[in-house]
Amino acid sequence: MLIREAHIEDIPRLSEIRLAVRENPLNNPALVTYANYVDHLTRRGKGWAAEEEGRIVGFAIADLQGHSIWALFVHPDHAQRGIGRALHDTMLRWYFSQTDEPVWLSTAPGTRAEGFYRRAGWQETGRTQSGEVRFELVKAG
Repeated sequence: MLIREAHIEDIPRLSEIRLAVRENPLNNPALVTYANYVDHLTRRGKGWAAEEEGRIVGFAIADLQGHSIWALFVHPDHAQRGIGRALHDTMLRWYFSQTDEPVWLSTAPGTRAEGFYRRAGWQETGRTQSGEVRFELVKAG
């Protein structure tokens, strides 16, 4: 597995992965546009792609301006193989090298993602207006 910086030309595959997930599905693809990806990859933050045999199988994007994780998704055919954790750790190393501000994210309750974030040390801080679990992580040490 190779973890590398995500680029604008990767957006079609990133979008495919986002639309393929079974948990926390994007019910309305129009809500996350090509322009949103460009903005998050080039202006708001930075992204990473996980490749296996030259094909992107997962991605993560940190929003430095919003102090949040905008995306962390692995294609279902490649789930539970450590790809998400590798992306997570790479993204957070970068994020906390840029700022000491806590980072937050939200995910649907009762999902594998919720358990993943709890195991990774994220602390629940409540619920969003839509009912998702809101998590926060502070810089270690």
